[in-house]
Formats: sequence, structure tokens, C-alpha cells
Amino acid sequence: MAAKASLSLLRTQAFRIVLVYVLLFAFSTAALLAFTYWNTRRTLDAQTDQIIEAEIIGLSDVWQHLGLRGLAETVRERSQQSGQGLYLLSDGLRHIIAGNLDTWPRTVATPGNFVEFDYERLVDGKPESRRARGRMFALPGDFVLLVAQDVHERYLTTRMFTTTLPWTVGLILLLGLMGGALMSRNMLRRLDSINRTSGEIIAGDLTRRVPLAGSGDEFDTLAENLNRMLDRIERLMKGLREVTDSVAHDLRTPLNRLRNRLEEMASRFIAAGRDAEEVERAIAEADKLIGTFNALLLIAETDAGTTRAGMTTLDLGSVAADVVELYDPVAEERHISLVMAPPPPISIEGNRSLIAQALVNLVDNAIKYTPEGGRVTIAIAHGIAGIDVTVADSGPGIPAEDRARAVERFVRLEASRNSPGTGLGLSLVAAVAHFHNAELLLEDSVPHGLKAVLRFPHGASRTTPVKSAAE
Repeated sequence: MAAKASLSLLRTQAFRIVLVYVLLFAFSTAALLAFTYWNTRRTLDAQTDQIIEAEIIGLSDVWQHLGLRGLAETVRERSQQSGQGLYLLSDGLRHIIAGNLDTWPRTVATPGNFVEFDYERLVDGKPESRRARGRMFALPGDFVLLVAQDVHERYLTTRMFTTTLPWTVGLILLLGLMGGALMSRNMLRRLDSINRTSGEIIAGDLTRRVPLAGSGDEFDTLAENLNRMLDRIERLMKGLREVTDSVAHDLRTPLNRLRNRLEEMASRFIAAGRDAEEVERAIAEADKLIGTFNALLLIAETDAGTTRAGMTTLDLGSVAADVVELYDPVAEERHISLVMAPPPPISIEGNRSLIAQALVNLVDNAIKYTPEGGRVTIAIAHGIAGIDVTVADSGPGIPAEDRARAVERFVRLEASRNSPGTGLGLSLVAAVAHFHNAELLLEDSVPHGLKAVLRFPHGASRTTPVKSAAE
């Protein structure tokens, strides 16, 4: 649970923004400190080198005017003075003639550029390793002179700086990430309340509202706007239900009465030996009107979510078997093979009557457009993307460019103009799929025909809607 919460926290936009700013700040700080360190060290090295150069020029003049003896005496005098100066005069065999260094440093082997080296000297009677920077130059007669300055204090400061810099950057990152986590956690808590309320509204409870924190910040403004929008939607949905109820009362009842009277009239005509064909056609038209009305009403109720009270755990195989049993006589009459593969035990959370109606529409369409001797197959399987309920036929199929239009209401493609129907079958299936957070996919069947797939998500989530192919 804690790991899941941590992952959710890391995925928040607030945490990512804070992380980016922390990284930029840490990089900028490190770059600024590194530049300051480099520039300061370069300046101090230049100052030290200038002092050494001045010493070398002065000692060169002494060599030219007083020779080796005068140079050795001057080196001894300067070596006895308190300060940072370091000197060492020796012959070609590195035998020390004068100076305040006991031995030649290992890193100073040949005359040339400025180098830094370690040396030892007595501090309070104890030997201490220190850092120096100097330059060695050759004198006529195979003599060499080393002139240097003690830079141990600067060396310690530099080493402390380079040691502190990574810790400083690390501390900036740590504190920044902790601050980002706290900010993200607060923001995530506010967003979770909005998402939780949205999920309950999607589940059909339009009375739910987003809670306000009372801080008056952007989230409270967003929550107020959402609540006003939900109030408006609730009023519209209430009005829609009232209209639907009125239509159901004012139209469906008269249509059923009209049909019953037509049946009575047909019975009297037949009893009197008169032709009742026209009356029977009127009854068929009335049945068509009632079917269209019921389909539209069911689509409206499904889209509005008013049928969520019937959500239960159901076995898809059982629902599909009932549909196959219902349509098996129709398929036999048309010499069509209606086959259902043995389904695995798969249960989902759904409305049984709606799913059954969707399968009825798919099987009815498949049988309607499959020629005699054809085959209609129903299969249920666990797929990678979800739980698939497939109805495949060997009919003419639907061209790929017309499949998006085929699920729209009252749309009838050219191939179905002469067949009975209202153009609401696939629309109802798409509405049922959307109601269950599922997808309706229309694909090519092998070797020919149409394959309609109702794909339910794994876990049958009721709070995370998945757009259907109809939209």
C-alpha cells in the first residue's frame, strides 16, 4: 500500500515540476560554486606565481653580480626569515648548498613550469606534511635553484571546498525532494477528493459534490466551478428523466393500445372471412414503432446511467449460452450454423439484461446478414487488453471506412437498405459497452465477414470510463 502511494506521488505533476526546479537549482548552484572555485584558485595561483617570479628575478641578479657564493648567502638569509618563502640551491648531483628544504621534492625533477609538491617541516618540534607551489630553474655550472611559496592554507581551503560541494548539492536535492514530496502529497490529496467524487458521479450518483477545503485557493475555485457544473447537469438529467417518463407514458401506452386494437380487428376480419393482410401490415408497423421506441428509451437510460441499480456479478458464458439457445431455432431455419466455443469461467460486474440485449443485437445482425449455409461463431476469452466477447459471421461485413458511422443512431449502410431494421442495433451495443467501461470493436472476420468484439476491461472498473468505438 505504501509503495503504491509512493508511486502515485512520484507520478504527480507537482512532484515532477518541483523535481525539475530542484535539479535546475542544484545544477546552477554546483556550476556557480565550481566557477567560483576555479576562478578563485586561478587568481590565487597567479598571485603566488607573481611572487615567485619576482623572487627568481631578484636571485638571478644576485647570481649575475655576486656569483655562486653571493647567491648561497642570499638564499641562507632569506631561508631564515619568517614567511612563506621556500628555497633550495644545489649542484648537479643534488647536493644541497643552501635553503630551508631538507630534500628535493619528488615531483620537482626538471626545470620548467610551476608545480605543486608536498614537503615536510617542523611545527612545534613535530614534522608536518605541507603543500607548496614553486618553480625550479637552472644556473650556469650545472647548479639548480628552487623557489617556492607555502600554499598549505589555501590547499586545505580548496580541499574543504571540493569536499563540501557534493554534500551541498546532495543536501539541496534531498531537501528539494522532501519539499516536493510534501507539496505533491497535499496536491494529490486534493486531487484524490476530486477524482473520488468524479468516480461516484460516473457510477450514477449525481448528488455527489466536490468538497471544499476553505482555503480559497485554485483548487477551491475549481471545486466551486465543478459543483456549479454538476448542479446544472443534475437539473438537466432530472429534466431528461421527466421527459423520458412523460414520453414513456404518453407514447408507449397508446402504441400498445393501437396494436391491441389492430389485433382485435384482424381477429374479427378473419372470423368474418375477410382479408386481414392490411391490418397485419399495420400491426407489423406498430411493432416496428414500439421496438424503435423501446430501443431509443433503453439507449437514453443507458447513457444517463439510470440502469446502474441492476449491476451484479454475472457469468458471461451463461449470458451468451442463453442468447445462443434463443437464436438457435432462427439459425436452423435459415440453415446457418450458430456455434459457441466452450467459454472459460469469466465473471464481470455488469447489468445482465443490458449485456444480454447487446449480445442479442450482435447475434441478430450476424444471422440477418449471413447467407444460407454460413456460420456465426460466439467466443469468450481472456485477452491481453481485456475480456473479449466476440460474435463473428461469414456475411459481407462492413467496409473499414464505414465502421465508425455504423454505430451511430439511425444510420443504415447501403448494403442494409433492403433489410428490416431501424439502424439502432449497433448504437445500443455501443451504449451498453460505454455503460460498462468497455469497447465495441468492429473488425474483419477470417476468411470474410464481420467480427464484432465487446472488450471489457480487466477488473471491470466502474469508475474509470473507457471510450467506446461509437464515440
